[in-house]
Amino acid sequence: MLSQLDRLSFTVDGRYADDSELQFIADYIRSFPIRAQTYLKLQELESKLMQQTYQKVRLIDPMLFNHNGNDITAKWKQDTLRVLRYTAVTVLMDDTDTLRDRLLLWFQTIMKAFNAQRSCDVTYQVLQEVVKQNLPHAQANLVCPILELNRRLLGGSL
Repeated sequence: MLSQLDRLSFTVDGRYADDSELQFIADYIRSFPIRAQTYLKLQELESKLMQQTYQKVRLIDPMLFNHNGNDITAKWKQDTLRVLRYTAVTVLMDDTDTLRDRLLLWFQTIMKAFNAQRSCDVTYQVLQEVVKQNLPHAQANLVCPILELNRRLLGGSL
């Protein structure tokens, strides 16, 4: 939303916006109640989502939590939680551009440096499944595309 407002202010510099240029605002206002509910639901279920994701990822490949012989479970949880929280804000604000530009591109560099793309690929794929199991369909439909963006950027699929 903020990125779209910024683009609008640049596009309409010196003139009034027409109805089609303002449509995204009406769409956002209509979608805000479910966005706010989803944000609050993610906050409420955060611990459960993280635990279920951790357990499923561990079943898929327990070595994803091992880097050069060191247990990196705590780091995985910290990083995944950070991205999940940014995902929740992105759902609320409807602004994947800001997520990509302010977090994911920076974080992508770090994940590549530590060769952690496979871990991210598996984590955000599993997290999508966990979200679909724990959130109503309409809410999961808001969250999962953002988790897929996370997976593609951090998992090296782009």
